[in-house]
Amino acid sequence: MQNRRKLPREQDKFYQSMVFVNVLGWFVFIGALLVFHDARPEFVSGLQAFWGVEVRQEWSRTLTVYLAGLLSLCVLISVVVLIMKRRRNRRDNDHFGINGYVLMLTAVSSLIILYFEYTAPLK
Repeated sequence: MQNRRKLPREQDKFYQSMVFVNVLGWFVFIGALLVFHDARPEFVSGLQAFWGVEVRQEWSRTLTVYLAGLLSLCVLISVVVLIMKRRRNRRDNDHFGINGYVLMLTAVSSLIILYFEYTAPLK
C-alpha cells in the first residue's frame, strides 16, 4: 500500500471522491435552476395583458416541493464536501477550495428566498 502523502492529489481516491461529490452538488444545483424556471410564476408582458392572455400568477405547488428538495440536497452535499475537505486539508500548502462554501451559501439563500416568496400573500 502506497503512502497517500507521497501520491499526487489527483491519484488519491479520497480526493477523487471529494471532487466527484462536489461536481454532483453543482449538477443538482443546475437541476434546481431548471426546476425553478418552470415553478415560478410566469412573466406577464404588456402585450399579454393587453390581449388578455391567461398566465399562471402563482408558484407551482408540485414543482416548488421538488425545488425545495433539490436545494436541500445541495446544502447536504455541500456540507459533506466541507466535512471531507476539513478532514483531508490540514497542511499549509493544501488548497482552501471555496466551491463548497459558494454552493452552500447560494442554496441556503435560495431556500430562504423561496420560503418568503412562496409564503407571501397574493396581491
